[in-house]
Amino acid sequence: MTQSSSHRTIDAIWRIESPKLIAGLTRMVRDVGLAEDLAQDALVIALEKWPVSGIPDNPGAWLMTTAKRRAIDLLRRTKVRDRKYAEMAQSMDLYTEEDLNPALDGEIGDDLLRLIFMTCHPVLSQEARVALTLRLLCGLTTDEIARSFLAAEPTVAQRIVRAKKTLSAAKVPFEVPAGEALKERLTAVLEVIYLMFNEGYSATSGEDWIRPLLCREALRLGRVLAEIALGEGEVHGLVALMEIQSSRFRTRIGAAGEPVLLMDQNRAQWDRLLIRRGLAALERSRKLGRPLGPYALQAAIAACHAEAPTAAETDWIRIAALYEALSRAAPSPIVELNRAVAVAMAFGPAFGLQIADELSGEPALKGYHLLPSVRGDLLVKLGRQEEARAEFERAASMTRNARERELLLNRAAQCGAEAAE
Repeated sequence: MTQSSSHRTIDAIWRIESPKLIAGLTRMVRDVGLAEDLAQDALVIALEKWPVSGIPDNPGAWLMTTAKRRAIDLLRRTKVRDRKYAEMAQSMDLYTEEDLNPALDGEIGDDLLRLIFMTCHPVLSQEARVALTLRLLCGLTTDEIARSFLAAEPTVAQRIVRAKKTLSAAKVPFEVPAGEALKERLTAVLEVIYLMFNEGYSATSGEDWIRPLLCREALRLGRVLAEIALGEGEVHGLVALMEIQSSRFRTRIGAAGEPVLLMDQNRAQWDRLLIRRGLAALERSRKLGRPLGPYALQAAIAACHAEAPTAAETDWIRIAALYEALSRAAPSPIVELNRAVAVAMAFGPAFGLQIADELSGEPALKGYHLLPSVRGDLLVKLGRQEEARAEFERAASMTRNARERELLLNRAAQCGAEAAE
């Protein structure tokens, strides 16, 4: 294995293991900033050693053990009270590769949910809560988080730094709260899980179109949260959305890892069990008797796709109506862009293009690649191939995902060929 290929492998391992590392270390040291630093130290050591010695059979166990040793060394160097050091050292038995996996399934798995609630404490602003949790649980870079927020990267970086300092200064407990305290943080926690799932469903950057493990972890956390907050409709709505979207995973990429768009997917291969689970969760949300919130409305849209036997039989008029309701419940330029697609499918591409054109001057979408991508698709349907080619090329220049860039450039080339005929 070459050094560059081993570094790519280590990067992939880090994206998978870092949330568990940070959650477990936070439980031990009770400081999320310090926990992240210790995890990063373990990564640096891995980058130095693994290209030479080879990647261990259980890299997660190796990283956790290394990080714990760093924690003990730090306590020893800084001469924290002998009693505190002794107590912490006794509670931090070093795991072997053989016995770490059972631990991850139990205590560390619960730690991830505790970490979300800790970083979503009301001592932080809503934006800071979400940014910090995406950084720690998803392993997203500040650039990727900034793109999710449609915000400037330096702004997001400052939020994350300040948030860690604020949590440390306030000594926020590492726990899942109960009662009213849980409800106070629920909106931020749901947003984090939602964005975590979205990053897995359509990766912002990198070589892979999807990150299934990230989606599975988000779905698992959502299911746990639904058991804790049985009377919260939006919790069930989010779980419904993630269950239904997860049903499409095996059809979202082709044999070579290339993206397969929704209308081209083989619906016979969608996971019917996940769809049934999603529809049941959506029904639980509806039975609570309150108006559907943004997540439940998105789940209802996903259900329309799941219940259509073929792409041609999709109830696009209902989907357009649901997007209209969503735009009122949670107005945003991205919702409007999705509504443009639904309107185009229901009433014709010219109507969808009109909505998309109105978004062209939206500052928040200035660097958002899906706007020119949607415009390109609508222009193709209107027979305006040369204009569509330019839009697909523009979208390709904006995306950070290699698979998506390849897809967009292929579509641009196809438009160019058709325009030349």
